[in-house]
Amino acid sequence: MLPSVDTVDELNAVVRDEALLRPAAQDLCAQLGLVGARLVRFEDGSLPVYSVGDSLVLKLYPGFEAAEALREARVLSHLWGQLPVPTPRLHAGDLYKNGWRFVLMSRLPGESLAVQWHRIPAADQDRIVTEAAETLAALHALDPKPLTDVVGPPDWNRFLAVQRAKAVRHHRTNGLPEPWLEQIPDFLGSVPLTVPSQGVLLHTEFMREHLTVSPQDGWRVTGLFDFEPVMIGDPVYDFAGAALFLTCADARQLRRFYAAYGRTPHAPRELLAHALLHVYSDLPWYLRELPAPPRPRLDDLAEAWFSTDK
Repeated sequence: MLPSVDTVDELNAVVRDEALLRPAAQDLCAQLGLVGARLVRFEDGSLPVYSVGDSLVLKLYPGFEAAEALREARVLSHLWGQLPVPTPRLHAGDLYKNGWRFVLMSRLPGESLAVQWHRIPAADQDRIVTEAAETLAALHALDPKPLTDVVGPPDWNRFLAVQRAKAVRHHRTNGLPEPWLEQIPDFLGSVPLTVPSQGVLLHTEFMREHLTVSPQDGWRVTGLFDFEPVMIGDPVYDFAGAALFLTCADARQLRRFYAAYGRTPHAPRELLAHALLHVYSDLPWYLRELPAPPRPRLDDLAEAWFSTDK
């Protein structure tokens, strides 16, 4: 069935090989009592994920990401019924073969917000932004202590320091042009990043792609998913992602998001600093997807993407 996988390159090769993955997914479903269930592969994501029938989702993790599998299973159990919108319900999670692990969870109702956003009326978009912000506020309000054995980092200040030290190398690897790269050290050095007195449970990728919506009774948020990369840390880390990938540099929508969450906006430069330090930060991609200033200046970029005053 599935071969042992020890590196990202090996994983990417397996992820592209549906002829290898599908028999393994069918075998695993049979072991779980789901013989003959219809499997449909989700195209997005770095891990193999299948819908199983109409109501379940199966996610596979290689051995070197076992911690992520255990984390997602624990977080799903912790969150069930705790947020204003549904999260997937954990049905099973265990070891499969050759180090691979799996999580079997319920499928959320509705469709991807990223896919549906541009056909949603403006008034309904506003309501969705409000509901999303209320959901993030509820997530941040939960006590993360029961998860500290599987969710980190143990020291948020240390995490930021490590991210800062490798920021230029990280963005150079992603292909960021030199006029942007050369500004990063001074920019990050000029932005004070305060350490929160108490960390909160962070989704870390709070974006349209991880929210589901339905047009029934007007467009509404019907779910939040993908808790594999959760962390415990400063709420601003989630706000940076939401500004980039939920409100997408729309100042009016970002104001609405902050108001619904119930706090004053963070400074644009603070949000950009956290966007640069994010584990999955990809500034060249952001520059292709979002409106960029005419000159390559990080201060201008902060205003373009994170200001609520435009």
